[in-house]
Order: sequence, then C-alpha cells, then structure tokens
Amino acid sequence: MDQNSVFDRHNLRRKLRFWRIATVVVVLVIIGSIFLTQNEEIISGDHIARVEITGVIQDDDELIARLDGIAEDEYAKALILTISSPGGTTFGGERIYKAIKRVSEKKPVVADIRTLAASAGYMIAAASDHIVAGETSIVGSIGVIFQYPQVSELLEKIGVSYEEIKSSPLKAEPSPFHPASDEAVAMINSMVVDSYDWFVDLVAENRGLSRPETLKIADGSIFTGRQGLQNKLIDSLGGEKEIRAFLETKDISESLEIIERRKPRVPQAPFLMGSVEGIIQKMLGLDPKISQNWLKDQKLFLDGLLSVWQFGNSTQKQN
Repeated sequence: MDQNSVFDRHNLRRKLRFWRIATVVVVLVIIGSIFLTQNEEIISGDHIARVEITGVIQDDDELIARLDGIAEDEYAKALILTISSPGGTTFGGERIYKAIKRVSEKKPVVADIRTLAASAGYMIAAASDHIVAGETSIVGSIGVIFQYPQVSELLEKIGVSYEEIKSSPLKAEPSPFHPASDEAVAMINSMVVDSYDWFVDLVAENRGLSRPETLKIADGSIFTGRQGLQNKLIDSLGGEKEIRAFLETKDISESLEIIERRKPRVPQAPFLMGSVEGIIQKMLGLDPKISQNWLKDQKLFLDGLLSVWQFGNSTQKQN
C-alpha cells in the first residue's frame, strides 16, 4: 500500500471519528433538552403562579413540594388555586390545606373554584385568602364519613364461615365479616366526630364564621356558588376578572403574567423503549388504554377517613 493510500485511510478514520463524536454529542444534547423542558420550567421575573388541583384528593408529596416551592419563590407574587375536586382522603386534604396556609403566610392566595370544590376539595379552598366560584359551581359538603362493606349474610348463604383470633375485641373492627358491636360503632363514631369537629373549626376560622353558624351549613349539604356566597362559603362570583380585582387590593399588579406551575412530566424513553409497557400489556391480552385508565383510577386507592362528595351508590369508604 503506497503512502498516499495510507494517508487517505488515516484521514478517513479521523473524519469518521469526528462525526461519530459529533453525533453522540448532538443526541445527548437533544435528550438533555427534552428532559429539562419536560421536568423543569425555568421561570424568571415577577409573576402570579397558578396551580391546578383536580380529581380525587390524596396524600400528594409532589403537589405539597410544588406549593412549598412557590411559597419560597420570590418571583411568585401571588398564587391562584384552580380547584375542581369532589374531595378525597381527610389526611390528604389536611396536608394540602397546611401547605396552602404556608403559602398564604407569605403572599396572597386565591381559590378559583370551577365545577366543584366539595368536602376535602372545599377544605383546601378554605385555606386561601379569597374564594371565587361560578354561579353554578358546587361547594360545601362539609363532613366526614366512614363506610365499609358487610358481607356476612352473603357468606352465610354460600356456606362460608369466617373465624378470627385477635388480641382484643376492638382489633380490626369494624369487620365486613360480622355485624359491628356497639363498642366498635362507638369507636368509629368517636373518630368520625373528632375529625368532623376539626373540619368545622377549620371552616369557621378561615371563613370568619361562628361555630353555630358553621354547624348550620356543615351537615353535608352542597350548595351552588350563589348559595355559597349567601352562606359565606365563598367571597365572590366570577372568574379571572374578580381574581385580579382582589389581588389588586393586595398590591399585586394587574400586568403580572399568570404562569401555570404544573407537575413535572416524566420524559418518555427514547426510541422504542417507551412502547415496552404497551407490548407487555398486549402479550397479557390487555388493552393498554384501558389498563392505564384503570391504574390511574384514584378511587381504587382511597383508604382511611374520607371527605368526598359523591352521588349514587358506592361500596367504597368516602367522605
């Protein structure tokens, strides 16, 4: 092989090495940019933060961390909570309520009730400084409930008996396998009443109502926005115009942009990896869309004392 051929080959190798490295760098930059844009929204400059809270309320660490971040963000001059929720677990509502109160200690917070804010949904709205709702929005349903199925008669019909050995009579009570004793009913009732009292006091304190006034509307009733205004559950009817008007009274300029502070999205795996889950589901004979919706049905995971408004029949424990 002559000297020119050797030189050309070395030159070709250098070019190939360069383009390989360049390709790897470009791919890494693209992946990095996708990750950053999906997981971090870089915000600079004064603005009004908006957080959307929808669906069944549960113990949500990510939402609480987001609210705490807004509380510490010097550029976020105020917070708008867009709420559309029937409620959820009492403990989940309590944690979110306290996180919102931490924000309100440092900047104005307005609750913008859309379709409904009932039970724990109203609980978190009550943490704000000002509540705005539509005329036909649903608010209220102040209360707590504990429900459990009773299958003892069914087991008796099909000839199945259930035996148990426990350390004390109230352990694992109430049970779906036998009627609750008077002591078990008294225990659960005491727990429900205690949580209810806490909820009532919370509403009375935040809405400037006396306890007797609050008890009159804290019987589980739901109200339209118009009725809620009459009962002092909300402060005004309307939308963004009314929200801006309130914020101006807190020296928050109308010119400030409202920026959505969304939950960070998990980046999709590159190339074909994102479809692996779907392939597995198809192999198991599952419709990926149906299985994903089933897994995302939050009501499957509700437990404990609940504060949620519902209509129709249900076998789940809810409040």
